[in-house]
Amino acid sequence: MTVLTDVAARTDVLNRLRRAEGQIRGVQRMIEEGESCLKIGQQFSAVRKALDSTYLRMTMCFMEQELGACLKPDDSQKAGMETMLKEMETLLARMG
Repeated sequence: MTVLTDVAARTDVLNRLRRAEGQIRGVQRMIEEGESCLKIGQQFSAVRKALDSTYLRMTMCFMEQELGACLKPDDSQKAGMETMLKEMETLLARMG
């Protein structure tokens, strides 16, 4: 089993999840208060986007971690790998 070992990445993912959790509580409150279905639907869309971006972030951190462990790049190679992974993350985010 592989775990996310990068403390900054783990903190980022957890913070994103906490924000999504707050959005979900907001949706629950809207339903309880009888808010319109359109407004609730818009919030559901925001929650989905937040979770999708969190999943993508976690996946990219995992890929960076695993590639680093397998390839053991030197400093110059790390910079190139990080650039490539950022570009990949940007492209995947656009597709989602």
